[in-house]
Amino acid sequence: MLLPDRRLLVAAALWLALGLAASVEPGWLGAWQATAALLGGLAAADALAGRRRRGCLTVRRELPHSLPVGTWQTVGLRLSGDGRAASGWLVDGHPPAFVSEGLPLRFAVVPGRWRRVSYRVSVTERGRQVFAGVTLRLSSPLRLWLVQETLALRDELRVFPNFARLAHYSLLATDNRLSQIGILQRRRRGEGMEFQQLRDYRQDDSPRQIDWKASTRVSRLISRDYQDERDQQIVFLLDCSARMRARDGDLSHFDHTLNALLLLAYVALRQGDAVGLATFGHAEPRVLLPGKSVARLNSLMKAVYDLEPSRQVPDYLAAGETLSRHLRKRALVILVTNLRDEDDDTLLPAVRHLRRRHALTLASLREPVLDELLAAAVSDFDAALTRAAGLDYLQARRRQVMRLQHDGVQVLDVSPGRLPVALVNHYWARKRAGALC
Repeated sequence: MLLPDRRLLVAAALWLALGLAASVEPGWLGAWQATAALLGGLAAADALAGRRRRGCLTVRRELPHSLPVGTWQTVGLRLSGDGRAASGWLVDGHPPAFVSEGLPLRFAVVPGRWRRVSYRVSVTERGRQVFAGVTLRLSSPLRLWLVQETLALRDELRVFPNFARLAHYSLLATDNRLSQIGILQRRRRGEGMEFQQLRDYRQDDSPRQIDWKASTRVSRLISRDYQDERDQQIVFLLDCSARMRARDGDLSHFDHTLNALLLLAYVALRQGDAVGLATFGHAEPRVLLPGKSVARLNSLMKAVYDLEPSRQVPDYLAAGETLSRHLRKRALVILVTNLRDEDDDTLLPAVRHLRRRHALTLASLREPVLDELLAAAVSDFDAALTRAAGLDYLQARRRQVMRLQHDGVQVLDVSPGRLPVALVNHYWARKRAGALC
């Protein structure tokens, strides 16, 4: 396809202006006709030369095999020619769900060398994403035309929950700076629940740590060293129903949930605990039995990266019964959902069923709009009605939380963005108290 470039459009505009002058002053008619012949000849010759440039460039896209959702990433394109100079514009066929910065790209390739150009995309959707063809608009030799061609360059990648946060967590943990992201520091070494070893007494040891029998045998003070309990099971029971489709900023509540589960799984696996997953509220529920191998985190990411909330209504009781059939050992079950008033019919029976054999924590995502509503000033009657409705909704939600707590369930009622830190802090609190399972 041939498209007129800016130079040709400017030349055509000047030729039309000359034509208007010739209509007023007949003496200009010969110049106008000569200009038309010259411009037409040049345009035709340049169009023919431009068509011959098709296929002169090879493009290779530079992408990682996987990306974390909710981040900005750079996409590189490497252009190489067949020995001829080439310049023009480039538009990459990134996934429609991604937002791009920097397109279209201007490029110029000189003979015998390659050129790399890049742009940025906002990764806003998980799952399998496809980068389609690359559209080139090559400038003709006289820059009168743009020769458009589309190269069949297909690349497929997988977008996972935000695993980039794991590296950030690991870095802060190494530097003992987890409080910067709101994670409470765990107790110091030697004050866990599970015996690890005997060692020499230190000045800051608690007297309760002293092993008097061992101290008597060696004639010096010996302390018992403890560590947090290991080999316990953490199982996520993940709601994939319609109520998880709401969005908080660029990410849905469901994406925030997956990011939180991934972070807590990473923390638990590093502490020697096993992690598993069960989903419900969609057409094909998935079950990943608890495991604590090095590859467990990758297995978890592969199990959830393409999950999307359905339009179904959640059945908590059926989900609890299904999970119980797969779990042989007592575990901490973390149910992540969004509470509603109508849930009591299946939620409370499911809670009581799971509590018979397992410890249970329910993490409920609170819509940030509720906090914004209560913080807003009441300036008219409509605003007063809106606030009253919001308060009534929150009161009903608090009553529901109290009923769950009465049944022995620990409840986290947090906004989606705060869920990762809230879950990790809850895990550490239960582990320090020896009440993980």
